[in-house]
Amino acid sequence: MSAKPQPIFVIKKKSAHGGHHGGAWKVAYADFVTAMMALFIVLWLMGSSEKVRQAVAGYFNDPKGTANLLGTTMSGNGIQVTETDVNKQRLEALKQKLENEINSKKELQKLAKQIDITITPEGLRIEMLEGKNGTFYQNGSAQLSEHGQELLSLLAAELKTLPNQLLIEGHTDATPYSKGADYSNWELSADRANAARRLLQADGVRSDQVTQVRAYADQLLFDKKNPFDPSNRRITILVKNAPNGAAPKIALPQGFADSHAGANPPAAAAQAKPQSSVARPAAGKPSPASLPSKTSGMSRAAAFLFKRRK
Repeated sequence: MSAKPQPIFVIKKKSAHGGHHGGAWKVAYADFVTAMMALFIVLWLMGSSEKVRQAVAGYFNDPKGTANLLGTTMSGNGIQVTETDVNKQRLEALKQKLENEINSKKELQKLAKQIDITITPEGLRIEMLEGKNGTFYQNGSAQLSEHGQELLSLLAAELKTLPNQLLIEGHTDATPYSKGADYSNWELSADRANAARRLLQADGVRSDQVTQVRAYADQLLFDKKNPFDPSNRRITILVKNAPNGAAPKIALPQGFADSHAGANPPAAAAQAKPQSSVARPAAGKPSPASLPSKTSGMSRAAAFLFKRRK
């Protein structure tokens, strides 16, 4: 018997011819859209204010959020830039008002050089520097002198009206305290700070307004080159920055507004303007009118590109 011939199978493979119709155009299109977006961002930055440009540059220089040139001055409290500016202006007004009141009193006018008032990143720092023979406290004692009582009463009249928290520090010079081994500069600085606290609270400062009383002895000298200088014996009252940008209500001294043109706080400006009958947008949602015009330009450009694509 003859063997049956095996069937022959022919396999034909069709080669794809869709190479020219693949997804390469999508990559080019995505690059084009990215470049256009970058162009619009650059144009928006060029039309923005200097403060906005500095904030954006600060973010890219330090994305972790520890730089000063950010959308917020994140030095520890995260207060917005505008709120920090308002708080600083209020503290400057308080500083000028205190200096004017001190200079207006003959008893304290001659002690003006021993009262140092400065604005720091923490707030307004008021330092009562002792003299050689004792100015605000009796020598070697926590007992307040007449000048010390008068100055603290003057300060209390202003500080009790503020929402700001207060911090009181006591300092001494490097001269060892000689009265007994159980009492040193540490105890003396603490007693003097507490004596100032008691008088401030007796004159109206709220009990919860003083948040800390610190004693440093001779560890933080005012005159580091001369640790035995009497100015190192001092009491410091720190008016801390208002929390959450809550601006203290301070009556501006005469002429202060003229010398700080354009520095009025938003609250005062709002009171000066009549209320509008136009409904305000919900909190956290900007109104369409407040959006930058370039945003609508970007939307029209994107719509145009997609229309061309179709």
